[in-house]
Amino acid sequence: MTRLLHLDASPRPGRAGSQVHGSHTRHLTHHFVSRWRTLEPDVEIVYRDIGANPPQLTSVEWIEAEFTPAEHKTESMQAVLAESNALVDEVERADILVLGVPMYNFGPPAAFKAWIDNIVRIGRTVDFDMQQGAHPFVPLEHYVPLLADRPRHAVLLSSRGGFGFDQQDPLAAFNHLEPSVRTALQFIGIGAFHDIAIEHQEEGGEALAASTESALTRIDQLVERLHSEIAAQHLPQPA
Repeated sequence: MTRLLHLDASPRPGRAGSQVHGSHTRHLTHHFVSRWRTLEPDVEIVYRDIGANPPQLTSVEWIEAEFTPAEHKTESMQAVLAESNALVDEVERADILVLGVPMYNFGPPAAFKAWIDNIVRIGRTVDFDMQQGAHPFVPLEHYVPLLADRPRHAVLLSSRGGFGFDQQDPLAAFNHLEPSVRTALQFIGIGAFHDIAIEHQEEGGEALAASTESALTRIDQLVERLHSEIAAQHLPQPA
């Protein structure tokens, strides 16, 4: 059974295509999860809406609790880290992270950055060891990605007001969303990263409709491919 972590970061509560002023990223994540469910009805799905309920920001109390050795953590420190621990647990259990994240001012919304800061944890999702050589996914020395213990996939589904932000496009250098998310997740060991985005949101009309249709088609193709890959991994091996 596959485990999906379905996360929405848009503050818009509805879905584009079915509700006025609805979120395009919520539309994409809902489509991904719905398509997966048609292929695997018993899929386990954990849903977290950080657009409506943002995680706590990093604070001096959080930092003190995080970097205090476990045997010296007080009850109040444990309470400060409780939400972060829950977020990490969800990521650890997931086979696929389905992340709906709009581009705001060339990067992710604050709620999503807070989520990243809560899941990149020394001793939980990444470690530091001077005896460790090169990181397997990013060019860093001495860092050990603790979530590289098994295959995990991250699927970033985004929306952009403008257009031309994909790799090799004119505005690729202004896109600080996909590269930053890829780096953070691969840093903790989630080696497979996939991204699909809707563009032309400000323009609207036929350009937005065509971009939306293209994104939905690519999601269908990605779901088929990932489902086949994961199903193959679960096949019994010959003795």
